[in-house]
This record gives sequence, structure tokens and C-alpha cells, in this order.
Amino acid sequence: MRVCIDATPLLLRSAGVKNYTYHWILHLRRLAGEEAVGTFPVVWRGGLLDHERSMARRWATWAGLGLVHVTNCTGSLVSRWIGRGADVFHASGLLRNPPRHCRVTVTIHDMTCWLLPETHPPARVAAARWFADRVIRRADGLIAVSASARSDAARILGLAPERIEVIHSGVSEAFFDVPAEAVAAVRSRYRLSLPYGLFVGTIEPRKNVGLLLDAYLGLPAELRHEYELVVAGPSGWAQQTLLERLRTAGGGVRYLGYVPEQDLPGLTAGATVFVYPSLYEGFGFPVAQALAAGVPVITSNVSSLPEICGGAALLVAPRSLQEVRTALERMLADPVRRAEMARRGPEVAQDYRWEPCARKSLSFFERVTGTASG
Repeated sequence: MRVCIDATPLLLRSAGVKNYTYHWILHLRRLAGEEAVGTFPVVWRGGLLDHERSMARRWATWAGLGLVHVTNCTGSLVSRWIGRGADVFHASGLLRNPPRHCRVTVTIHDMTCWLLPETHPPARVAAARWFADRVIRRADGLIAVSASARSDAARILGLAPERIEVIHSGVSEAFFDVPAEAVAAVRSRYRLSLPYGLFVGTIEPRKNVGLLLDAYLGLPAELRHEYELVVAGPSGWAQQTLLERLRTAGGGVRYLGYVPEQDLPGLTAGATVFVYPSLYEGFGFPVAQALAAGVPVITSNVSSLPEICGGAALLVAPRSLQEVRTALERMLADPVRRAEMARRGPEVAQDYRWEPCARKSLSFFERVTGTASG
């Protein structure tokens, strides 16, 4: 069996989907071999994951994006050449005309463009719905990164739930058992002299960063003097007023902007508490990473987040300023509770490793292509 994966997300500035695509291909190849797992375009050059730049060389990036554009414009005329020799092509939402000479599969990451369209640019919403109608509904096999995402997709798109297999995403091994030296190095690099609460994620409306700022700045002054709020993540499509507020908030708020992937384990493990009041997540990589790093988590009681946290996080209503502020205050003031949650987090995160994800995915591809043994 040979699999070809649409690796276009690796050519772009992206967060969760790029994280998934990078680690997924890497671990699929470790298990099945490079000959069995190809990509379209052929972009892979290895190296550390970088969300801000392409994972291919400049000429390969422009050539790959050009080929995707031509394929999207010409339809089946070019798509027939994609993934030649593959038994299954795994599509992303960026390629509108996947090949028809083999099975087609898709990963459903979330349904936020249907449930919270106001938090996305209109063009992104339109593209997601077009892809769902033309590719997802016709796919030979579907993966969902959580049971929550599967339930949402089945309900919204009218899909039979049994058509969708839940395979949880993974967490990089670097987030498990982070050495103290890595934490110290990151604290020094970013001049984090005080204990801190942490948010990691793209600054976009769905992440609810404005309410988080309000919650933190509403804490008693003595807590804000003792604990900073550190916000890490690229600007995304946030309103300029929010970005300006992040940069000038003061009062204990530190906005680091984009933090390279290699610094995230130390930054995460060094936090006193991780706070993530997102309005919707299909999986929630930052939360799973915080659990793996043994950091107490406060997150939302909606979408996939209760599922992913497995009882190891303090859940709040993300639109309730009072609930988020109260949870943050109680967590910062209760070291005993923090210690218990820090112990439970890595136990839950054991379920989110990339090798089991890749192994289950290969079995999924075998069933889709009819090559499964037994």
C-alpha cells in the first residue's frame, strides 16, 4: 500500500494543521518507510517545525504553491497526475481537486467555520464549506481528531458517524519530561523572572484572548504582582486593537509574539498554570502539550476540550469573565490543587503520542484500500 498526503500546509504559515501534518507524516514514514508515504507537492526537507516559514526551500515552495494553484484552476486535467502510483490520497482543504484514480481520505480538524463563522475571514469560511461539499462528503474515508469533531461533522454535514474514525492527534515527545535546564534557558531567553500563567496560540477571535486579559487584569493586585500573564503566539487575524492592547497592557501582561517550536516545551513546562479559554477546538494542541508537560490547565467546557483533558483540567464557561477570573485566582492561590493537577496531566497525555496515532492511521488506510490483513 502506498499513501500520498497533501502536504500543502507545510508550505504556509499555519498552526494546528501544520503541526498535525508535520508530525503525522514524520511518524507515518518511521513506521511504513519513505517509499510508502509520499507527499504532494514533494516538499519535505526535514528540520525543526517552524510555523512561520515553509518547510521546503524557497524554489520548492513557489513551485509547489504554483502547482496547487494550477490544479485548483484546471480540475481533473492536472489532478490525474497527482500521487501517481498511490493507493490512497489524503487531501487537505487547500487542494480543491484531489485525484480520482485512487481512494481519497480527509482529516476533519474542526467545524469552526460552521459553528463560529464570525471568528474567521469570510474567504476562509467559504473555502471550508466548498471543500466539505466537494471533497469531504465524497471521500472514501474520514478521520476526526476527536469524538467531538466527529459528532459536529456528522451533525452539520449530515454524515453517518460510522464513516468517520476518531484518531486523536499527538503531542511531540519534547513536551514530556521537560528537563529543568530547558525551562531555565527559556526563562532566561525571554526574561521571565516571575512565576507566570501562560497562554499559547494564534491571536485570533476564537481564542478569546481579550476576555483572558480582562480576567487577569481583574485579579487582586497582590496576585498580579506575584504572577505575570505570558501570552505567546503569532498575530493571526486578530483585530488590531487587541494586538495593541497586548503590546501595551502592562500590569503584569507580557506578549512574546511568535515563539519558535523548540522553545515551547520549556516555556510551557515553566508555567505555574496554563490558561486557554478558547471558544471552540477540534483537538487543542496547546492544552494537550500543557498536560504532557505537567502544567495545571484551566480551559473551556465546550467542544473537544473536556474530552482531551480527561478530567485533568479545571473547566470554565469561556464566555463568562467571572468564571475565568475566579478559576485563575483560585488556581494561583492553591498550590495543593496545582500539584494534583500537574500529576494527573501527563497520565492523560499518554494517550496523545504520535506513534500510536500513526499506527492507527496506517490501519485506517489499509481498511480504506481493502489491504488490511485478517
